Amino acid sequence: MSEHSLLSKYESIKYRFEEVGQQIADPSVMSDMKRYVKLNQEYRRLEALVQAFKEYKALMDNIESGKQMLAEESDPDIREMAKEEIEQSEELIPDKEKEIKLLLVPADPEDGKNAILEIRAGTGGDEASIFAGDLFRMYSKFCERKGWRMEVTNISEGTSGGYKEIVAKVSGEGVYGILKYESGVHRVQRVPQTETQGRVHTSAASVAVLPEAEEFDVDLRESDIRKDTYCSSGPGGQSVNTTYSAIRLTHIPTGIVVTCQDEKSQLKNLAKAMVELRTRIYNMEYQKYIDEIASKRKTMVSTGDRSAKIRTYNWPQGRVTDHRINLTLYNLQAIIGGDIDEIIEKLQIEENSEKLKEAEI
Repeated sequence: MSEHSLLSKYESIKYRFEEVGQQIADPSVMSDMKRYVKLNQEYRRLEALVQAFKEYKALMDNIESGKQMLAEESDPDIREMAKEEIEQSEELIPDKEKEIKLLLVPADPEDGKNAILEIRAGTGGDEASIFAGDLFRMYSKFCERKGWRMEVTNISEGTSGGYKEIVAKVSGEGVYGILKYESGVHRVQRVPQTETQGRVHTSAASVAVLPEAEEFDVDLRESDIRKDTYCSSGPGGQSVNTTYSAIRLTHIPTGIVVTCQDEKSQLKNLAKAMVELRTRIYNMEYQKYIDEIASKRKTMVSTGDRSAKIRTYNWPQGRVTDHRINLTLYNLQAIIGGDIDEIIEKLQIEENSEKLKEAEI
């Protein structure tokens, strides 16, 4: 995209930014929470675009004024200063253009949401459950470093450690937009604790990351939900197996079932279960959008097919390979300790490249 066509978009974007700002302040809009939230999301995106355009325009103006100075001035010091100004601005132009082009590509509206993270042991028996526990600790450490809050809502423990299944809600700034890259099958290659002959086995666990649905995203009717209570099991103190605090919700139209037994209070478990139920219903529709993206992108970077093998953790070689972008890193212990930033950053770069190609910007 040429400089002229890039700047030609500025006025219309600036006009829309001001228009959205006025709409957000309108009391009638504020009373419609669904519309208000969407307008706020659009306002933040446009605000970033307007700021990037201002910086881009300032760089172009610096170059123009520098050239004018070179044409009019004979003083060597002033001419040298003008040349430096032009060179510095020209160096910054390509990165600023790329930033604007990426901001012009519509973002996934779900990226700013909280997420529901679920990890399930797959093939490999007890070792798969142990590996599911390793993955959960990896994400716990990652979330801790990010300053995000993680709340476990449901646990099914493995017989030899780890988890057959664990579900948690992750809250924070832009959680889904970062964690979404983790959806898929994670494979581990190592000598299991139960292996007596030292042979390397391959096991797997699946990870699903769902954008948390807001109350206004899904219209849940009470008559469509069957609520069952039962005694909690597993860790939890004296209330376990003595009070009917655990909740099971069944959404009759879709058949979706969610359970929550993490809290001692039935009301708190019900509130958490409702959040998860709403999210799973919402994601039935959202998955169609994800599948459409997956069909267009060869790397399937942030998608889609949650049965696809996305990453292998090889203990003997200390190696982690992300199969979507053919990335191999030899720092397994750091990664399994929560240092997954580099992998996610490289996946984001790849996805941004694909977005630019799709948009033909």
